[in-house]
Amino acid sequence: MSVARPSDLVQFLRAWCADPARVGAVAPSGAALAELITREIGPASAPVIELGPGTGAFTEAILARGVDARDLVLVEYGSDFARLLQARFDRARVLWMDAARLAQVELFDGRPAGAVVSGLPLLNLSPRKVMAILDGAFRHLRPQGAFYQFTYGMRCPVPRTILDRLGLRATNLGRTVRNVPPAAVYRITARPQRRGVKQV
Repeated sequence: MSVARPSDLVQFLRAWCADPARVGAVAPSGAALAELITREIGPASAPVIELGPGTGAFTEAILARGVDARDLVLVEYGSDFARLLQARFDRARVLWMDAARLAQVELFDGRPAGAVVSGLPLLNLSPRKVMAILDGAFRHLRPQGAFYQFTYGMRCPVPRTILDRLGLRATNLGRTVRNVPPAAVYRITARPQRRGVKQV
């Protein structure tokens, strides 16, 4: 697992200063958090979608798990981060866009994804935007697929009301104090009775 490059720390700090609500962190995620959030991911998870990859800390961990870069889509809103990701992971597909528009794009020639890994600061987003992100993600996921989300908070960053409305459930996969700040990871999956996401 790689350690954040000094240039990545500078870029994160600049992005945070420009728009702290959208970036949500002043530094890239550490190796311990990257290991935790990708622990259940492997070649069988492909294709994989990553939301808000920033400088690629989770991306590198996903690739290290055996996922082929050609089976990876990186959705990044920040233009500087998007350019960096395209240069750093040139075999992956980088989409410069708002993750709330995920339902409007075609990915992997219609093949359903096995996992979504999210570095988005959901606690900073409106409930409507969180619902749009989850709705779009689960439209691309196969029935047994999972959405992995980290948070600096003490509980799941997706409120129970939103999980219930979308027919989802969240499971805490653990917490790491070897990150600045400490963070927890949740796996969000469809409930067995779920037939489709309700309209938002």
